[in-house]
Amino acid sequence: MKKKILAAILTAAMTIGMVGCGSTSSSDNGNNSASNTEASSNELTVWCWDATFNIPAMEEAEKIYQKDHPDVNVNVVETSWEDIQTKLTTAATSGQTDTLPDIILMNDTALLNNVKNYPDLFADLSDSGIDFSKFASYKTAIGTVDGKNYNVPFDSGVTALFIRTDVIGEAGYSIDDFTDITWSKFIELGEDVLAKTGKPLLSAQAGGPDLLIAMLRSAGDSMFDEDGNPNFAGNDVVAEAVEDYETMVDKGILVEVNDWDQYIGTINNGTVASVINGCWITSTIQAQEDQSGDWGVTTMPRLDNAPNATNYSNNGGAGWMVMNDSPNKDLAIDFLKNTFASSTELYDTILPTTGAVATYLPAAESDAYSQENEFFGGDKIYERFANYGAEVPAITLGQYWEEAKSALGTALTQIQQGQDIQEALKEADDTVSFAMSE
Repeated sequence: MKKKILAAILTAAMTIGMVGCGSTSSSDNGNNSASNTEASSNELTVWCWDATFNIPAMEEAEKIYQKDHPDVNVNVVETSWEDIQTKLTTAATSGQTDTLPDIILMNDTALLNNVKNYPDLFADLSDSGIDFSKFASYKTAIGTVDGKNYNVPFDSGVTALFIRTDVIGEAGYSIDDFTDITWSKFIELGEDVLAKTGKPLLSAQAGGPDLLIAMLRSAGDSMFDEDGNPNFAGNDVVAEAVEDYETMVDKGILVEVNDWDQYIGTINNGTVASVINGCWITSTIQAQEDQSGDWGVTTMPRLDNAPNATNYSNNGGAGWMVMNDSPNKDLAIDFLKNTFASSTELYDTILPTTGAVATYLPAAESDAYSQENEFFGGDKIYERFANYGAEVPAITLGQYWEEAKSALGTALTQIQQGQDIQEALKEADDTVSFAMSE
């Protein structure tokens, strides 16, 4: 079984292609301007987000590192990705790099643009002694710019449909009815579930394109073409995804909320009956302990008409980066080298509690991947994620991914306000093209 799982992840590496003791964790309220100038030689400051995923993973890494380095502490500052990006840009353009921490978590899709724009901001890890061949090759490629390694890869964002089996059971369905289906079938089932239980299937942040992007990626399509140009207008796959999304909103199958906290609330308080997102959402779902046994995992729907449609996608994924001007740069590199870049114990520990499916390949040999998860009805969900990852189509990631994502979100809002789909998508193309020309 271990070899099967490892083979699945190795295949994923080829197919996805080109998103403790002594510890302190605090929220960034705008007053934590960080810490390089104040940091002691044995304290590392880390910026990352998600109190049920990345933060506990980093805190567990601290515990492991402290076994041989008991005098080293890690100060984890909970900081949203949006705030990290803003502070990186501000520090780079003002020259005030001493406002940055020692280590940050970087979204995979934002790494290339940040390194290209601010090449001196991040430490080159190429000669750090980290064995990058131990990671899934697609993740290593994401962190490699102009032949230099800039990050320690962390998690996979392989996508799945997480569904309340108790709710769909009330409507007369089982998880098999939602497995390997099309979006039109999903919508049909969603209407019936809503009518019988009063619960919509999905939620999403208004104007947020994450679900749309997952739909595109499931069909091997991207926001950029093979030449790196924006790929919205005239793209039938994009149009179909938008139309399916709008249909779900119109029929009440998908409810939109204003922000991330409200999105999480719809999951944990039972407003919706399912979630389509990266496997990192597992920890958020499991945080509601009274729902144990009421959830299942299966494949996401596929587009009906896209020629390369599949039921597999990816959303998210990130890696750890060291700030080049950190006075603790060597310590930060050594910390990552001996934890996220080499410790199977770390991944064994965080997998059951956070759902962090590693892209560090030796971790896949762990028995933890074949353990049954009682929260999800005894299913071997991590083995399932590994197998799904092997089926995700390859796509083209562009340097201006974040700009394209923002433009697609704006287009979605405009379409919902009555603008013609192709007109809105053409404006998205123009917006990204303008950003690329600056």
